[in-house]
Amino acid sequence: MNILHSILGVLFVLALALLVSKDRKAIKIRPIIQLLIIEVILAWFLLASDYGLIIINEISKLFDLFLEFSNIGTKFVFSEQFLKDNFFFAQVLMPIIFMSALIGILKYFKIMNYIINALGYVLSKVNGMGKLESFNAISALFFGQEENFVVYKDVIDKISERRLYTLAAMSMSTVSLSILGAYISMLDPKYVLTAIILNIFSTFIVLSLVNPYDHKEELEYNKLQTEKTESSFFQMLTDYIITGFKVAMIVAAMMIGFLALLALLDHVFASILGVSFREILGYIFYPIAWIIGIPSDEALHAGMIMGTKVAANEFPAIDLLKQLSGQLSEHSKAIVTIFLISFANFGSIGIITGSIKALSNKQGNVVAKYGFKLIFGATLVNLLSATIAGLVI
Repeated sequence: MNILHSILGVLFVLALALLVSKDRKAIKIRPIIQLLIIEVILAWFLLASDYGLIIINEISKLFDLFLEFSNIGTKFVFSEQFLKDNFFFAQVLMPIIFMSALIGILKYFKIMNYIINALGYVLSKVNGMGKLESFNAISALFFGQEENFVVYKDVIDKISERRLYTLAAMSMSTVSLSILGAYISMLDPKYVLTAIILNIFSTFIVLSLVNPYDHKEELEYNKLQTEKTESSFFQMLTDYIITGFKVAMIVAAMMIGFLALLALLDHVFASILGVSFREILGYIFYPIAWIIGIPSDEALHAGMIMGTKVAANEFPAIDLLKQLSGQLSEHSKAIVTIFLISFANFGSIGIITGSIKALSNKQGNVVAKYGFKLIFGATLVNLLSATIAGLVI
């Protein structure tokens, strides 16, 4: 029954993508089928095979080691008791600083360039899309929404509207490695790491349906280029550490602000309608949660979590998942967790628009115009990843 339910969910997501397709006649079916087969195999390998679980477990141990290193620095500044009493601060926020420093080092020595170029090249051979799209899918994962488009600053003005939509939607459909440790400390690492990989393939599938175009007629981008830096190693390291701290504070601010606003909305809606705001989100997302594989008796709680993620962001949704964990089966928690791992929310529109606007005011306005369609496309990506994961769990 789970398999049939999940297949129905996959067909539902693909149908929604087709419904809003820009040009159905331009859709290339073969690469989409190819990507679907690859994604199902990857989902099975990572979540159901012994070798895949071993690999995921080893990667998880590596991140645990990174968290231990991060804690050494944190304990020097804060007392050990303070850290024990403040899990979110110690295990979620502070590791972002250390992860940001590691990314800076990889970028400085151009190790990241080789990784992105190699993975982008491989993806371009199987996804039916251009090289720029393939590189962007990987660079967005490393650099995050704010910094990702800087590496394309020399060609940003030459990118067509359709291609720009695809690149922006890709950035919204993934997460940054700098905060990956935060997710792993709050959620099951197996599902977090699987979501990262599945989202890459889901992005190509969904965007090939929603926004097809002839990549050969578009600007080709042969290799990831990054700015030549004149800063010293230690200047770079200081900059990335400070950037990591800023990101940590932004995450903290979002948690404070969004949780407070959600509590206010819950109170207002409960006072007027007798139903909380998050319960209303649950009812809205109930049919979606059910159709992607959540049992009907758990779909309301799952819908509340999914709705909170889209309306606010993933961190308040993760907090709600923790609160409702006892109401969900392991199967449902896996599907919901994978759905949460992305930047697909309304706040991301402003972040991506601002990042591109800083490089090209004209292109920033183009992205702003596609705001709601960006969220819709990126959310379909998450739904597809979650549904395919449910197919093999």
